[in-house]
Amino acid sequence: MGEYVTLVRPRWSDMDAFGHVNHANMVTLLEEARVPLLFDDASAEGLGDFARGIVVVRLSVDYRSPVVVNGHDIRVEITLNELKMASFTLGYRVHNGPSERDKVAVVASTTLAPYDLAAARPRRLTAAERDFLGSRIPGAES
Repeated sequence: MGEYVTLVRPRWSDMDAFGHVNHANMVTLLEEARVPLLFDDASAEGLGDFARGIVVVRLSVDYRSPVVVNGHDIRVEITLNELKMASFTLGYRVHNGPSERDKVAVVASTTLAPYDLAAARPRRLTAAERDFLGSRIPGAES
């Protein structure tokens, strides 16, 4: 089974003194990898509530090797690790280049929860959102 794949390009400003992507900026790159899926693709399918409110509940990042800033895209593979009624967990494999043959440098996960901004509280996923996540991101079933 495959995964949702996107390319992101580290910026020169993401670099630390050693030429590697700074750890805080890696978290931003993970966000940039998931936004087109959860905001753009979901909105195109009539599921605009993700773009109106979603929060990170948990974040885990394991570094296997540095991600080098060299002006090239990096490949981010996203899988659905867990799908619950009010949250879901995405897994990431970040390659140090645009190809699946490039070394995996970072393995990460984020648990996300839909959020009702008006009520100022988390909310449950709708059936349509659960279907979207399960069909668009390969991985675990609920």
